[in-house]
Amino acid sequence: MYDDILLPVAPGGEANDAIPHAASLAERYDATVHVLSAADTAVDTLAGPRTGVFSDRLADAAEERVEAVTAELEARGVETVGSVVRGDPLEVIENAIDDGADIVVMPSHTRRGIRRLLLGSVTEKVVRVASVPVVTVPMADPEEAGSLPTDSGETEANSADTGEAGDREPSDAQ
Repeated sequence: MYDDILLPVAPGGEANDAIPHAASLAERYDATVHVLSAADTAVDTLAGPRTGVFSDRLADAAEERVEAVTAELEARGVETVGSVVRGDPLEVIENAIDDGADIVVMPSHTRRGIRRLLLGSVTEKVVRVASVPVVTVPMADPEEAGSLPTDSGETEANSADTGEAGDREPSDAQ
């Protein structure tokens, strides 16, 4: 059913509860997990002498994150492919879907109120535009750890394909 699983990861060392879900799907369907990080090049358009250094650091952090997640999945015996692409995260993910991903597994931060309105969410945008199923895995906002919303209307944990709650075990996904 799924041959190629897309697992977008953010640059940096942040935990990602979506990794075990992607691994479980890959094990069940004997699929390859494509670990992808987008190094957002919007900073390249800013002026200033240190802009290039910042952009390079971001790309380096993305590369380190992809390598770490790839190693974690390979340690579980999951076939992986890792890549870092410079560009807008939504566009990078859309292009990866167009290149043949069968499903996307990604984290969803559970921000609420004004923070959600102002910050938006790449995950929310992917759910709206993806042409393949999207499994979202809720992660607590570090500033609000332990205070996940209980109203299902406030979480992003749903599949774009089925509209079902995303808190099911990935092995139940069909």
